[in-house]
Formats: sequence, C-alpha cells, structure tokens
Amino acid sequence: MAMLDRNARALFMGEIAGGLWLAFRYMFKRKVTINYPFEKGPISPRFRGEHALRRYPNGEERCIACKLCEAVCPAQAITIEAEPRDDGSRRTTRYDIDMTKCIYCGFCQEACPVDAVVEGPNFEFATETREELMYDKDKLLDNGDRWEVEIAANIAEDAPYR
Repeated sequence: MAMLDRNARALFMGEIAGGLWLAFRYMFKRKVTINYPFEKGPISPRFRGEHALRRYPNGEERCIACKLCEAVCPAQAITIEAEPRDDGSRRTTRYDIDMTKCIYCGFCQEACPVDAVVEGPNFEFATETREELMYDKDKLLDNGDRWEVEIAANIAEDAPYR
C-alpha cells in the first residue's frame, strides 16, 4: 500500500502543485520589503544612533561638565575637559567621543542630568577612515543642531516611560 501511495504522489505531483499554489497566492499580496536607499523604515523613539550634543533654545550648549557620562561609559569612549567661566559655571572645553569604541549602550544619555548628550536617530554615518569616527565637540554640536527637531520629538514621546 505504501508503494502505491508513493507512486500516486509522484504521478500527480501534489507537492509541486502545492508549492505553485503558494507562490501564486503571494504574487498578489502587498510587498513586505522596502527599497532601502530610497525608502526608510520606521525608527523607534528609543533608537540609539549617532551621538549629538544639544543646545538650549537660546543657543547655549546644555553640557554642564558634570562628567557623569564619562564616568558611566563602560567602553571609556568619552573624554571631557572643563574649565570654569567668568559667571562661575563650568563648561566643557573638550568633549570627545571615540565612536570606534562606543558600544551604543545609552548609559551616557541616561546619566546626563540636562539631556545634553543624546543618541540621535541617524544610523547612516559610515566613513572612509577611522579618524572621521573621532567626534569632537564641534562635530557633536553640529549633529545636535542638525537632528534637534527629531531628538526633541523622540525625548517628548519617550518621556512618560523615563
């Protein structure tokens, strides 16, 4: 009986017909892939991408040189030097992040009391040399200026969960 069953399946090619039916069914459904360079998928507000330093609305940088982000960084990728200003507050003179060391854990963002250092929504920051991945204060502030609208929206959307 098993021999007859096997020969009947081979004769009627049930598996092939089933496979063709499955392919034909999916032919008319909505596509699930995206054309990546031209179409971007949705990104979570908690996404941890390229680092940025934010400014207050009046243009002053937010970093108060408390060095909590430097202390909490498990990869030791952050270097901060600070000096006091004439009004008695401290501001950074040097704020460097070595992106080749960074593990994108988000501890620096969580430790910052004034939301100065954040990991923004940008995930496309490939470079040709390693030196371009050594971010200094100017590069981080430029990133913050470029992505401020998205960063502020993400922080506001995530605020109830913090």
